[in-house]
Amino acid sequence: MTPPDDLIRAVEAVLFASEHPMTLDEIRAHVGADADVRRGVSEVERLYAGRGIELVRRGDRWHFQTAADLAHLLRRNREENRKLSRAGIETLAIIAYHEPVTRAEIESIRGVQISKGTIDVLMESGWVRPAGRREVPGRPLTYATTSGFLTHFGLTSRRDLPGIDDLRAAGLLDPVDLAFESLDLAEGDQSGVESEIVTEDE
Repeated sequence: MTPPDDLIRAVEAVLFASEHPMTLDEIRAHVGADADVRRGVSEVERLYAGRGIELVRRGDRWHFQTAADLAHLLRRNREENRKLSRAGIETLAIIAYHEPVTRAEIESIRGVQISKGTIDVLMESGWVRPAGRREVPGRPLTYATTSGFLTHFGLTSRRDLPGIDDLRAAGLLDPVDLAFESLDLAEGDQSGVESEIVTEDE
């Protein structure tokens, strides 16, 4: 078996030693500005495919992790000090699907105010981060998800978030949510009927 070349070995070493997922530019800063880092990462990913640890992509960052089918071997039962509240779950979902989003926009979608502590908990969990300010009067702060969010939920990118049909099939839609969805569809159909009636009268 032909040993990997120096670039592949360098990329492997940098990723193995890193305490956090790395972008291609961050890897390039260690292995050389002229290095074909994208090829190196692809080769390392191929070399580790199917092994006990694997190289995975989370957004635009790469890191080593335990193979998903072996995670149960390393999982220890432990008591959760803090469970995510219903408000926290809803807020996280809104941020994930609508980011970058302001507090006011989150409250508008939820229909109720959220406490400052809700977003604080999500930020302490490493799942949500400040994402700059919206260029509107008052310049409100916006929020977005992190690579830690993708890692925790096993997502390569936000494009892997489940759609409405997936959520319904998994039984994760609240009956109230389904009722509102049906109501919205009914109102949309009714609006179409009313438009047709107005057109006919004219």
